[in-house]
Amino acid sequence: MSAPQVVVHHDKELMAQAAAARLITRIVDAQSARGSASVVLTGGRNGNALLAALAAAPARDAVDWARLDLWWGDERFLPEGDPERNVTQARAALLDSVPVDPKRVHAMPASDGPQGTDADAAAAAYAEELAAAAGPEDHGPVPSFDVLLLGVGPDTHVASLFPEHPGVREQERTVVGVHGAPKPPPIRISLTLPAIRAAREVWLLAAGEDKAGAAAIALSGAGEIQAPAAGAYGRSRTLWLLDAAAASKLPRALYPPASA
Repeated sequence: MSAPQVVVHHDKELMAQAAAARLITRIVDAQSARGSASVVLTGGRNGNALLAALAAAPARDAVDWARLDLWWGDERFLPEGDPERNVTQARAALLDSVPVDPKRVHAMPASDGPQGTDADAAAAAYAEELAAAAGPEDHGPVPSFDVLLLGVGPDTHVASLFPEHPGVREQERTVVGVHGAPKPPPIRISLTLPAIRAAREVWLLAAGEDKAGAAAIALSGAGEIQAPAAGAYGRSRTLWLLDAAAASKLPRALYPPASA
């Protein structure tokens, strides 16, 4: 477990741009060290803003897009191509404008896919895909992702792990079907906390006043069942990337003055 580092940016636009630059650097470093890199993407307004900033960044060409594996932390269990699916939004924000290898874009199953409308079977299929991609050096059933991105919800949820929901209590499976989610759509697929914590680095994104309470709760030592964001951390680094509004309820001692 890595202690969280907090970086605060003036506004959400600067946060997205800085996070994109940071992600480019991390991907390039991983590719230089091991030949390839793996990133877990997140949806939502902050995740999509980061992808759009990455698409607009001149430095994006430093990434060897053909040697990058892309996964997702969660997905809305809707038909392929539905505009509400995270992968659909990611394609519009970034993936359609860079030369990614389609075989290395690991979208979570859709509700009209091979498993049909069975979200639990779809989750199991994604878990099998993750396990197949994990090597001996990963020491577990998922790859050691270089960076795993998570948006933080106003209720402290991350991926589709909601407070007190069954998914946040899961300790064995790496991917679960989520039923009765408190925000639409009610049926989703999500990585579990054990899968999230296999990542080398976990970056949590929060911008806006509506995220201030969640950030303060998660960074105050709350339990992961009540505040799932508190249970999301990387093996070597945990990074909270906030704008000033989302950081407004944090004790000033949590982040250095230079990051504001």
